[in-house]
Amino acid sequence: MATVAVLDSWLYYGETGTGTPVVFLHGNPTSSYLWRNILAPVAKYGCRCIALDLIGMGESGRPDLSYRFADHAAYVDGFIEALGLDDLILVGHDWGAVLALDYARRHPDRVRAVALLEGHLHPIDRWADFDAGGRELFQSLRTPDLAERLILEENFFIEKVLPSGVLRTLKPEELDAYRAPFADPRDRRTMLAWAREIPIEGDPADVTELVLANQSVIADPAVPKLLMHATPGAVIGAAEVEWCRDHGQNLTITDVGTGLHFLPEDRSEQIADALTDWLPGVLDLPRNGR
Repeated sequence: MATVAVLDSWLYYGETGTGTPVVFLHGNPTSSYLWRNILAPVAKYGCRCIALDLIGMGESGRPDLSYRFADHAAYVDGFIEALGLDDLILVGHDWGAVLALDYARRHPDRVRAVALLEGHLHPIDRWADFDAGGRELFQSLRTPDLAERLILEENFFIEKVLPSGVLRTLKPEELDAYRAPFADPRDRRTMLAWAREIPIEGDPADVTELVLANQSVIADPAVPKLLMHATPGAVIGAAEVEWCRDHGQNLTITDVGTGLHFLPEDRSEQIADALTDWLPGVLDLPRNGR
């Protein structure tokens, strides 16, 4: 594991393997720990697999920021520049998927391919599109004072949202690994900010516009893409998969099995298999007998 200076702070990352850089981006409320069972199998395909902690998360720095999407994107840009990465493959889960699409859209000359899991491909048009439980939850997470109590004081994302998005029961040491970076309530500001970035009914406007703009990457035949989804999924369900079938070009769609939101915790082997089945075509390599 290592750190690299980025802008006015630093980002923490781990890597394994050599070759084409594959950058793994996590979302909320996780860290690079999410990818711990996936990097090594992918590295065997001649890849330099790099998993970083987003700014304000994991072991990365905690500068004085609002921790909006644009802040995270700026630090991802700086990280890629600091490591001198080019012709890279991006793999993203949750907000990491949105960051991956955003980077690919803005830097098409530096990105070879993109793989996605459980990230926003569409803004949410209406609060009414949630079921009653989901609407109540996410409205609570955007209600001043209540959101601060739930997220900052009660550590709601780690203690409730994360376990409820995994089919299996996380081991105590696994949950502790996710808890560790957020032991201090002041370090939970990033999770609070992420809850307010979800584009619902056009708010926030800049994230809504960005998610819509990212759809151009899905439709771009020049960019190989892999969409990994589960049943029933959470952010990407059957309707989103069908939309991708209708609108995606140069897009491979792979069902990794039964799962909710935090698919790398339930389906790490299937995700690694999906990536290593897809990568030979992207890298023009033999499929190693599979």
